[in-house]
Amino acid sequence: MDAKFKERVDHFLAQKNIAFAGYSSEGAEVANHLYKKFKTNGYHTIAINPRFEEVKDVPCFPDLKSVTEKVDAVMISTPPNATLDVIKQCIELGIKYVWIHKSIGNGSYNQEAIHLAEKNGIEIIPMACPMMFLKPDPFHACFKFIMNIRGKLKIKDVQKN
Repeated sequence: MDAKFKERVDHFLAQKNIAFAGYSSEGAEVANHLYKKFKTNGYHTIAINPRFEEVKDVPCFPDLKSVTEKVDAVMISTPPNATLDVIKQCIELGIKYVWIHKSIGNGSYNQEAIHLAEKNGIEIIPMACPMMFLKPDPFHACFKFIMNIRGKLKIKDVQKN
């Protein structure tokens, strides 16, 4: 893992009020698991779902602009086509710490969103899963080890297109 990646992970995990864009009514989605993991580890968690005001007793906000409290960081687990809008809201609200979930598949990865975030001073983590770093279970610990030895846990400089 390179120093820049580790620094961004440390900065993200140091935040206490984290919004989870992509909290789902399906219940088995990545954002829901991340929300629960962070909540059980003492973070103040905020669910973002544009279609529901509540999902299984969890109140949801339709977007970041509607959140009535301070948001320190945002975990993005949306479809990739929604990631850019979340980044635009982060810029508008001055949120400086963002993690885009990406594991085996494409996850929420959106190159245009990453470029925009970097250009606007957001400390973005454009890949991987926080579950590999926040008291990881055996699966995530193993996955982190494999990604690390394969050189995947590094922040690449954004190409200016």
